[in-house]
Amino acid sequence: MTAEEYNYCVNAHSDNVYRFILKSIRDVDKAKDIVQDSYEKLWIKRSEVSYEKSKSYLFSIAYHTMIDQIRRDKRIGSFDEVKPVSFSHSEQYSDLNELLHRAVEQLPEIQKNVLLLRDYEGYSYEEIGEITGLNESQVKVYIYRARVFLKSYIGSLEVVI
Repeated sequence: MTAEEYNYCVNAHSDNVYRFILKSIRDVDKAKDIVQDSYEKLWIKRSEVSYEKSKSYLFSIAYHTMIDQIRRDKRIGSFDEVKPVSFSHSEQYSDLNELLHRAVEQLPEIQKNVLLLRDYEGYSYEEIGEITGLNESQVKVYIYRARVFLKSYIGSLEVVI
């Protein structure tokens, strides 16, 4: 990949990569760092990556960098963690978007990531498999399980409204 193709890749895909990472980890600063690290890794490997595969390669790098960051954060922990139960209320409020985001946050990481890649970013099962390192049938199973969980979590429309 040439420097010109790399610059085009940055311009064309940076927003999508950032949105994917941000939806997964919900931290603006960490998402920006992960995207920056991903582009740095792509720059280092630019001679080995063809321009046609750059988008898939970039999402794979970003995904794996995000997983590494999540694992690091789990080991370190945070003193700022507060149990939300102590600050919650029991008033009836139904915002479907908020309910859906809460449900997605409760999914296991792999299910959340493949669901976001499929439903938010519009990738095919094959492309998701390349990005995550899973085979196509595993991707389909994880997406199915995530959708079943979301359906049971949200319940019927009458409960939400």
